[in-house]
Amino acid sequence: MNEVKLVKKAKRGDKEAFEQLLVLHKDQLYRTAFLYVRNREDALDVVQETAFRSYLAITTLQEEKFFVTWLTKILIRCAYDSLKKRKNDVPLEKVTPILSKLDKRSDEGMDLANATNKLEQKYRDVIVLFHYHDLSIKEVAKVLDLPENTVKTYLQRGRKQLRTILEGAHLYEGKSL
Repeated sequence: MNEVKLVKKAKRGDKEAFEQLLVLHKDQLYRTAFLYVRNREDALDVVQETAFRSYLAITTLQEEKFFVTWLTKILIRCAYDSLKKRKNDVPLEKVTPILSKLDKRSDEGMDLANATNKLEQKYRDVIVLFHYHDLSIKEVAKVLDLPENTVKTYLQRGRKQLRTILEGAHLYEGKSL
C-alpha cells in the first residue's frame, strides 16, 4: 500500500496503518536517533518516544506527503530532550557509545559519524538531514524551520568543519564531502 494512503488511514485512527508507517521508517529513525544520542539504549528510547508523540499528534499533520519530514522533526526534538535529561545525569564525555549491530559501518563511516557529532548543533542537524536522510534543501528547511538560504549556508559551513575535523585526524584525503 502506498505511504500516503497509510498516512490518511492513520490520521483517521487506524492503528495498524500507523504501525506499518513506523515499521517502514524504523531503520531511518533509529540511525538518526543514534547519530544524536550516540548509544543504543537512548536511541531506542528516542524512537519509542517519537512513536508515542507522533501517534498522539498524527491528526495535526497537514500534508500526508510530508509524513517522514514531520516524523523526523519530532524525532530530533525527542533526541534533544533525551540529551538534556542525560546531561543532567552523566557528562556526555563519559558516555561510551555502543555500536549497533544493525548499523554496520566501516571504520571510515564511524569516523565520519564521530566527526559529524563534533559539529556545532545547527550544522550537524543540516548535515544529518541532508546527507543521512537524503532530504532536499527545501525539506531540511521545513523540518528545521529555517530559510532555504540559511540551510545552504549551514550545509556549506558544516561540510567545511567536517573537512577540518577529518583532515586533523588524517582521514580526509581529497574525498568530496
